Amino acid sequence: MVNLLKEGIESDGTQETLYTVPSMFRAAQLVGAAIRHVYRIDGAALREQNVAFDISILLGGQLNGRSMRLFQVYPAGNFIEATPDTPFLQIGEHKYGKPILDRAASHDTELYDGVKLVLVSMDSTLRSNLTVGMPIDLLVYRRDALKVELRRRITEDDEYFRMIRERWSAALRDAYRTIPRPDWTG
Repeated sequence: MVNLLKEGIESDGTQETLYTVPSMFRAAQLVGAAIRHVYRIDGAALREQNVAFDISILLGGQLNGRSMRLFQVYPAGNFIEATPDTPFLQIGEHKYGKPILDRAASHDTELYDGVKLVLVSMDSTLRSNLTVGMPIDLLVYRRDALKVELRRRITEDDEYFRMIRERWSAALRDAYRTIPRPDWTG
Protein backbone atom coordinates (compact mmCIF):
# COMPACT_ATOMS: atom_id res chain seq x y z
CA MET A 1 0.00 0.00 0.00
CA VAL A 2 2.81 2.42 0.86
CA ASN A 3 4.53 1.67 -2.44
CA LEU A 4 1.28 2.28 -4.34
CA LEU A 5 1.01 5.69 -2.69
CA LYS A 6 4.59 6.51 -3.69
CA GLU A 7 4.47 5.11 -7.24
CA GLY A 8 0.92 6.10 -8.02
CA ILE A 9 -2.63 4.89 -8.31
CA GLU A 10 -4.50 5.42 -11.56
CA SER A 11 -7.19 8.05 -11.26
CA ASP A 12 -9.01 9.37 -14.34
CA GLY A 13 -6.25 8.16 -16.64
CA THR A 14 -3.34 9.64 -14.66
CA GLN A 15 -1.11 8.31 -11.89
CA GLU A 16 -1.83 10.09 -8.63
CA THR A 17 0.56 9.93 -5.64
CA LEU A 18 0.62 11.49 -2.20
CA TYR A 19 2.99 14.06 -3.73
CA THR A 20 0.53 15.13 -6.44
CA VAL A 21 -2.74 15.42 -4.51
CA PRO A 22 -4.22 18.93 -4.25
CA SER A 23 -5.46 18.57 -0.65
CA MET A 24 -5.21 16.46 2.50
CA PHE A 25 -8.81 15.38 1.89
CA ARG A 26 -7.75 13.98 -1.49
CA ALA A 27 -4.76 12.34 0.19
CA ALA A 28 -7.14 10.53 2.57
CA GLN A 29 -9.23 9.43 -0.41
CA LEU A 30 -6.08 8.14 -2.14
CA VAL A 31 -5.01 6.18 0.96
CA GLY A 32 -8.50 4.63 1.04
CA ALA A 33 -8.20 3.73 -2.65
CA ALA A 34 -4.80 2.11 -2.03
CA ILE A 35 -6.22 0.04 0.82
CA ARG A 36 -9.11 -1.16 -1.37
CA HIS A 37 -6.68 -1.91 -4.23
CA VAL A 38 -4.47 -4.09 -2.00
CA TYR A 39 -7.54 -5.88 -0.66
CA ARG A 40 -8.77 -6.65 -4.20
CA ILE A 41 -5.36 -8.15 -5.03
CA ASP A 42 -4.48 -9.92 -1.77
CA GLY A 43 -7.76 -10.35 0.13
CA ALA A 44 -8.59 -13.85 -1.10
CA ALA A 45 -5.06 -15.15 -0.48
CA LEU A 46 -5.10 -13.71 3.04
CA ARG A 47 -8.47 -15.33 3.78
CA GLU A 48 -7.14 -18.71 2.56
CA GLN A 49 -4.37 -18.41 5.16
CA ASN A 50 -6.79 -17.25 7.89
CA VAL A 51 -5.11 -13.86 8.01
CA ALA A 52 -7.35 -10.89 8.72
CA PHE A 53 -7.08 -7.84 6.49
CA ASP A 54 -7.05 -5.33 9.32
CA ILE A 55 -5.34 -2.05 8.59
CA SER A 56 -5.95 1.35 10.10
CA ILE A 57 -3.94 4.39 9.07
CA LEU A 58 -3.51 7.77 10.68
CA LEU A 59 -2.81 10.30 7.96
CA GLY A 60 -1.90 13.79 9.03
CA GLY A 61 -0.15 16.69 7.46
CA GLN A 62 -0.40 19.96 5.67
CA LEU A 63 0.04 21.24 2.15
CA ASN A 64 1.66 24.65 1.75
CA GLY A 65 -0.93 27.38 2.14
CA ARG A 66 -3.58 24.96 3.43
CA SER A 67 -4.74 23.97 6.89
CA MET A 68 -3.31 21.06 8.87
CA ARG A 69 -5.60 18.02 8.88
CA LEU A 70 -5.70 14.57 10.49
CA PHE A 71 -7.64 11.56 9.20
CA GLN A 72 -8.14 8.00 10.35
CA VAL A 73 -8.53 5.63 7.39
CA TYR A 74 -10.28 2.31 8.04
CA PRO A 75 -9.85 -1.14 6.41
CA ALA A 76 -12.77 -0.46 4.03
CA GLY A 77 -10.99 2.68 2.80
CA ASN A 78 -13.47 5.09 4.39
CA PHE A 79 -12.20 7.71 6.83
CA ILE A 80 -13.04 10.26 9.50
CA GLU A 81 -11.35 13.55 10.33
CA ALA A 82 -10.24 15.02 13.66
CA THR A 83 -12.12 18.20 14.60
CA PRO A 84 -11.99 20.72 17.45
CA ASP A 85 -14.62 18.56 19.19
CA THR A 86 -12.60 15.37 18.58
CA PRO A 87 -9.01 16.70 18.78
CA PHE A 88 -7.25 13.34 18.46
CA LEU A 89 -7.62 10.04 16.68
CA GLN A 90 -6.14 6.78 17.87
CA ILE A 91 -5.44 3.38 16.32
CA GLY A 92 -4.50 0.19 18.08
CA GLU A 93 -5.17 -0.60 21.72
CA HIS A 94 -7.23 2.15 23.33
CA LYS A 95 -8.80 0.74 26.49
CA TYR A 96 -6.09 1.96 28.84
CA GLY A 97 -4.62 5.14 27.40
CA LYS A 98 -7.60 6.74 25.68
CA PRO A 99 -9.44 7.64 28.93
CA ILE A 100 -6.46 9.78 29.89
CA LEU A 101 -6.60 11.63 26.57
CA ASP A 102 -10.40 11.94 26.81
CA ARG A 103 -10.10 13.63 30.20
CA ALA A 104 -7.17 15.94 29.53
CA ALA A 105 -6.71 16.62 25.81
CA SER A 106 -8.47 19.48 24.10
CA HIS A 107 -8.18 21.34 20.83
CA ASP A 108 -6.27 24.08 22.71
CA THR A 109 -3.69 21.79 24.38
CA GLU A 110 -0.21 23.26 23.78
CA LEU A 111 1.90 21.06 21.51
CA TYR A 112 4.50 19.84 24.01
CA ASP A 113 1.89 19.46 26.76
CA GLY A 114 0.20 17.17 24.25
CA VAL A 115 3.44 15.22 23.83
CA LYS A 116 3.63 14.77 27.61
CA LEU A 117 -0.02 13.69 27.71
CA VAL A 118 0.48 11.16 24.90
CA LEU A 119 3.44 9.66 26.77
CA VAL A 120 1.36 9.35 29.96
CA SER A 121 -1.35 7.65 27.88
CA MET A 122 1.18 5.29 26.29
CA ASP A 123 2.63 4.42 29.70
CA SER A 124 -0.82 3.39 30.92
CA THR A 125 -1.32 1.22 27.85
CA LEU A 126 2.13 -0.36 28.14
CA ARG A 127 1.59 -1.11 31.82
CA SER A 128 -1.85 -2.68 31.36
CA ASN A 129 -1.53 -4.57 28.08
CA LEU A 130 1.27 -7.07 27.58
CA THR A 131 0.72 -7.12 23.80
CA VAL A 132 1.81 -3.47 23.52
CA GLY A 133 5.52 -2.80 23.86
CA MET A 134 8.37 -0.44 23.27
CA PRO A 135 9.72 1.36 21.38
CA ILE A 136 7.48 4.39 20.92
CA ASP A 137 8.17 6.39 17.78
CA LEU A 138 7.29 10.04 18.33
CA LEU A 139 7.01 12.67 15.62
CA VAL A 140 6.16 16.32 16.29
CA TYR A 141 4.99 18.56 13.48
CA ARG A 142 4.06 22.18 14.14
CA ARG A 143 1.34 23.82 12.02
CA ASP A 144 2.70 25.88 9.12
CA ALA A 145 6.30 24.72 9.69
CA LEU A 146 6.11 22.35 6.69
CA LYS A 147 8.81 20.20 8.27
CA VAL A 148 9.19 17.72 11.11
CA GLU A 149 10.17 19.50 14.33
CA LEU A 150 11.08 16.44 16.41
CA ARG A 151 11.54 12.76 15.67
CA ARG A 152 12.43 10.50 18.59
CA ARG A 153 12.46 6.78 19.26
CA ILE A 154 11.66 6.22 22.94
CA THR A 155 13.05 3.01 24.38
CA GLU A 156 13.03 1.42 27.85
CA ASP A 157 16.16 3.34 28.85
CA ASP A 158 14.79 6.81 27.94
CA GLU A 159 15.24 8.97 31.07
CA TYR A 160 12.30 11.29 30.37
CA PHE A 161 9.91 8.40 29.76
CA ARG A 162 11.14 6.67 32.92
CA MET A 163 10.42 9.90 34.85
CA ILE A 164 6.92 10.09 33.31
CA ARG A 165 6.27 6.48 34.32
CA GLU A 166 7.41 7.00 37.94
CA ARG A 167 5.70 10.37 38.47
CA TRP A 168 2.43 9.28 36.87
CA SER A 169 2.29 6.16 39.08
CA ALA A 170 3.03 8.24 42.19
CA ALA A 171 0.43 10.87 41.23
CA LEU A 172 -2.26 8.20 40.74
CA ARG A 173 -1.46 6.63 44.12
CA ASP A 174 -1.58 10.06 45.80
CA ALA A 175 -4.89 10.95 44.12
CA TYR A 176 -6.39 7.61 45.16
CA ARG A 177 -5.33 8.15 48.79
CA THR A 178 -6.89 11.63 48.97
CA ILE A 179 -10.32 10.51 47.77
CA PRO A 180 -12.53 9.85 50.83
CA ARG A 181 -14.13 6.48 51.33
CA PRO A 182 -17.83 6.22 50.51
CA ASP A 183 -19.93 7.40 53.45
CA TRP A 184 -22.22 4.40 52.96
CA THR A 185 -19.53 1.86 53.96
CA GLY A 186 -20.02 2.38 57.69
